[in-house]
Amino acid sequence: MTDDRRRDPGAPLSGPPDPWAETDMPTIRDGPPWHMTEMIEAEPAMAQRLLDRLAVRDSAAARLATAVRATAELRRPILVTGCGTSEHGAMATAEILTEALRSAGLVGGGGQAIPPAAVQAFEASLEAELGGPGSLLIGISHEGATWATLEALRAGKAVGATTALVTCSDRSPGAALADIVLATEELDRSWCHTIGYLSPILAATAVAGHLTGANVGGQAVRGLLRAGLEPGAVARTEGFARVLAPASHVVVIGSGADRVAARELTLKIEEGTHVGASSRDLETVLHGHLAGMDETTGFVLILADARGADGRARRAKGVLRAVGELGIGAGAILGSAYVDKVPEELTPAGRLVLPAVQDLPDAIGALLGTAVPLQLLTERLARERGVNPDPIRRDDPRYLRAAEAPSAT
Repeated sequence: MTDDRRRDPGAPLSGPPDPWAETDMPTIRDGPPWHMTEMIEAEPAMAQRLLDRLAVRDSAAARLATAVRATAELRRPILVTGCGTSEHGAMATAEILTEALRSAGLVGGGGQAIPPAAVQAFEASLEAELGGPGSLLIGISHEGATWATLEALRAGKAVGATTALVTCSDRSPGAALADIVLATEELDRSWCHTIGYLSPILAATAVAGHLTGANVGGQAVRGLLRAGLEPGAVARTEGFARVLAPASHVVVIGSGADRVAARELTLKIEEGTHVGASSRDLETVLHGHLAGMDETTGFVLILADARGADGRARRAKGVLRAVGELGIGAGAILGSAYVDKVPEELTPAGRLVLPAVQDLPDAIGALLGTAVPLQLLTERLARERGVNPDPIRRDDPRYLRAAEAPSAT
């Protein structure tokens, strides 16, 4: 089925059907703009709507912030869980909440709270105690029906944890298992999720604002996201994608909060362009992994987390020199703190430079700033390779059968 309609990027996205149901495969288009293209273009306006709605005092974000604070003050575990893109949303949420609790004096600097931690949903579901009584378990699931995430929520409830879910719909199966539901309301229309990645980061940003009393303005975030869609930024992304397109495998590295973005770009490349990819920590890539790389390897460095910038930049330069010795032309997504610290000659494949972030906590600035560049790089790489990213290859019967095989009885 072909769908050539182009949507208004400023208009709200629709939510799940009522009664609730999981989404069908996206309509198959003959060429771009893909559904993924339109979802990326919709993100700046969507971000402003969501942040403005969650900033009010009686919002679900405020209620979740109250639960986070109460759990931290009791020095009980705060766990965040999910699968796939939502697992990366969970990792981002843990980073953002840790930073907020530190700012509120509850973690570090004399604060004795346990820093929030991300845990993969299937692994969480097998934990006999999980967080235990008095803990808080936050699930991330875009449509609210991921099997392993629902199992983790059930396990949390069984041991007396307070459960929360960040999801698109408060009518989903997962919502029925949660004491607190933060509904993001607008649904991703591509299975190569972009809205599904950004939404929980925005939700965590809103929760952090209620924890610290410093809400992040929706207009400012809209501008930050929009910068990645300006004509010059798009042209640089297309040039980067052209260089990366022939790679047999892509390695993506990051440090600090950028490890989340590195993992998400890895997933996006695999599901959206059908190229094998791996994510590595900045230091880890030097410990044996170079042996599996050569001049056919694509290489992307993500550095936007400004914390410890001097140390991260020094090590990144060493890594870039190392891969250069193997004939690998690396590229980078760089925050403003790194533009002058990482020489341009070390990133011959191209560099996408984020705008300077004003008045945003470091983790939030890095996670929001890298979202559109990594997504648009994937989308343009898919174009270069002649791949429709929307169905994540499940329009091929073999890959559809593979996706359905784990649920077969």
